[in-house]
Amino acid sequence: MSALPAGRPYPLGASLRDGGVNFAVYAGDATAMELCLFQGADGSGQEIRHALTHCDDGVWHGFLARGEAGLVYGYRAHGRYAPDQGLRHNPHKLLLDPCAHEIVGRHAWRDEHYGYQCGHPDGHLSFDRRDNAPWMVKARVAAPLPPLTTPAPHTPLAESVLYEVHVRGYTKLHTGVPEALRGTYAGLAQPAAIEHLVRLGVTAVSLLPVHFAIDEARLAELGLVNYWGYNTLGFFAPDRRLSATPDDPTATRHEFRAMVEALHAAGIEVLLDVVYNHSAEAGEDGPTLSLRGLDNAASYRLSAEDCSRYDNYTGCGNTLRLSHPRMLQLVLDSLRHWVGEYGIDGFRFDLAPVLGRVERDFEPGCALLTALLQDPVLARCKLIAEPWDVGPHGYQLGRFPGRFAEWNDRFRDSTRLFWTSRGVGRGEFARRLLASNDRFHHGRRRPSASVNFISAHDGFTLHDLVSYSHKHNHANGEHNRDGHHANFSTNCGVEGPTSDPAVLAQRARLVRALLACTLLAQGTPMLLAGDELGHTQRGNNNAYCQDNAISWIDWARGDASLIDYTARLIRLRREHLALRQDHWLADGSAPGAEPDARWLAPDVAQWREMTVDDWHDSRRHALGLWLTPANGAAVLVWINAEPAPLHCALPPGRWTLAIDSSRDPVDALPVGTVIEVPTQSVLVLIREAAA
Repeated sequence: MSALPAGRPYPLGASLRDGGVNFAVYAGDATAMELCLFQGADGSGQEIRHALTHCDDGVWHGFLARGEAGLVYGYRAHGRYAPDQGLRHNPHKLLLDPCAHEIVGRHAWRDEHYGYQCGHPDGHLSFDRRDNAPWMVKARVAAPLPPLTTPAPHTPLAESVLYEVHVRGYTKLHTGVPEALRGTYAGLAQPAAIEHLVRLGVTAVSLLPVHFAIDEARLAELGLVNYWGYNTLGFFAPDRRLSATPDDPTATRHEFRAMVEALHAAGIEVLLDVVYNHSAEAGEDGPTLSLRGLDNAASYRLSAEDCSRYDNYTGCGNTLRLSHPRMLQLVLDSLRHWVGEYGIDGFRFDLAPVLGRVERDFEPGCALLTALLQDPVLARCKLIAEPWDVGPHGYQLGRFPGRFAEWNDRFRDSTRLFWTSRGVGRGEFARRLLASNDRFHHGRRRPSASVNFISAHDGFTLHDLVSYSHKHNHANGEHNRDGHHANFSTNCGVEGPTSDPAVLAQRARLVRALLACTLLAQGTPMLLAGDELGHTQRGNNNAYCQDNAISWIDWARGDASLIDYTARLIRLRREHLALRQDHWLADGSAPGAEPDARWLAPDVAQWREMTVDDWHDSRRHALGLWLTPANGAAVLVWINAEPAPLHCALPPGRWTLAIDSSRDPVDALPVGTVIEVPTQSVLVLIREAAA
C-alpha cells in the first residue's frame, strides 16, 4: 500500500485540481486513514488502497496525481473501537464519503455492514472483522456542472404559494409524460407536468427529500421501501432512484439540474425538503456506513449516561450533533452545494429544532441557525422550519429566528377542527386566519413567516380528511399502530368510499371551504400536490413506505372543477393585495388607529363588528373578515361552518361576489345589501377602491 502525498484539507470531499484529485475527509479521532480506489465504473472491480498520512485539524488529505472524474472510492478509518467511550472505528468497514457528489452501486442489507457481530451476546459492543466493500455503495469523483443558464424567479415569500411534491408520485401515472420518464426528475421537467403547476398558479414546488437515501433494514425485510426519502446517507448527491438514468450518477446530476432549470423557466422556484437531523445509520444497533465509522462522537449526540447509546430526538435512532463545528460545516457546505450547483431556491428543514439544540434545549441564537442566516450564498434562499422534533421541549412553533418561515400546525389543527367538528371557537380560528400573530408577531417577523397548510405528506390528504374518521395504515406492516391518531377528520357519515350523494356533497363543500381558508388566510399558503385533484391514499395517513398506487397521484380520476376552483383562489390571492399583506393588520383597538381588518358578526338586520359577547358565544361558527388595505380593493370573506345557511348584511359600497365555495366558479356577480352564505361555505366579495 502506497501513501499519497499531501493534498489540501479543503474543500472536504473529492475535488479536481492541478491535473489530479484532492481527497479530504474529517475523522478527528482516527489514528490512520486509507483511501480505497475501486476499478470499474460501478466500483465492482479490484480495490487498491492508499494511505492518507497527512492530517490537519482532524482532516485527512492526500493528492492523487493524474486522477480524474469517474474514479470510484471509499475510506477505511483506523482507530479505537470502544463504544462505551463513543468510539466506533472499524477498518473492516468501507465508508462512504459524506461529501460525495456522486454515489454508485445499490445498497443491499448484509450483516457485514454492521461494525459489531449480529447475534453476538455483547450485541453492539462486539466487533466484526468482515469486509462489507462488495455490498457497499461507493463515492465517485465528479466534475463540476457547467454554469446555470436560467435566471431564478426570486419570488418574495409574501407572494409565494408553495406546493409540496413527491418527484415520483407526481408523474408516475401522468399520461402526458413519456412512460420512460414517469416518476423521475426528467418527468417533472416535462411540459405536461409543468403546465399543471402554471395553470394552478403556484410559485414554488417543495420537493420531498431528494438527497441520496437508503431503505431501513426493517422495511427491506417487509418488502417495502422508504418512499418519502427521509433516511439520508449522502447529503450532496441526488437520489438516483428518482432518475430516468439510475445507473449513471453523472447523468442523474444533469437530469436534476435540467429539471430545476425547466421549472425556473416557467417562473417556478424549487425548494428542497432536507434531513439534517439524523442519518441512515440508525441507533446503536445500526450499520457502520459513513459518519459512524469516521467520527462517531463528533457526528452524533451520544447519551450522557452511556456513550454507547444515542440521543434519539428524531424517532429514527440517532440525532446529528449539529453543535459540533465539523457537522455545522457539513450542513452549510451541503446547502451551498445545492444552491450553487443546482440553483435551488430554498429549503424546508425536517425536524428543525435539532438544528438549534446546543446541549439539550433549543437555542434560536445557536451557531448553526445564525450561520444559515448570515451565509452570503444562502442570502436569497427561503428557509422554512418544521418547528418540532421528538426530543425534550421539542415544540418550538414561532421561535425560529430572522427570516425563517415555519410550518404552522396550529393553523392546520384549528382550521380542521373549526370545519370538521366545530371543535374550536371563532377567536382561535380568527387568529389563525391572520397569520397566528400570537406565535409570530415579535421581533421583526412578518405574517409570511406562518406557512399555512391543511394537509402535507405526513397525514391525511385533503380528500381523506373528509372521508375517514380513522386511519387505515395496515399496508405499512405495523398493524395500524403507526401514523398520527389525532387527525381532527370526519367521514361525513360513511367511512371511506361511498356513492351516497348527500355524503359526497358534504365532503365536496368541506374540501372547498378548507382550500379557501388555506389560500385566503394571511401568511404563506402551502398545498399538498394532488389535493386539488381529489387525490386519495385510501385512508393511509402515513404512506412513507408506499411506492405504489396508494401514493401516486391518479390524474385520470382528477376533479377538473376542483382544479379550476383552486386556480381561481390562487389567482384571487395574487390579484388582491388585501389577501397577502406582509405587515401585521390592525384591528382598530389602538387609540387613533384606523383598522385594516374588521371581524363582522353574521347579522341580517345590519352589518356590525363582532363584540366580546360574540367572540365568547361558543354556539356560533360563522363570521366575516373585512380587509381594507391602504392600496387596492377591499375584500370581505364570509365564513359559515354552521349546518344552515345565513343571511348577512354587508358594509356600505358596491360589492361583487368573486368566490362562492359551494358552487362551481361563475362570473363575478354584483350583490345587494344582504347576502346568503350557504352552509359550510366561504364567500369572497370585492369592493373596488374609489377612483
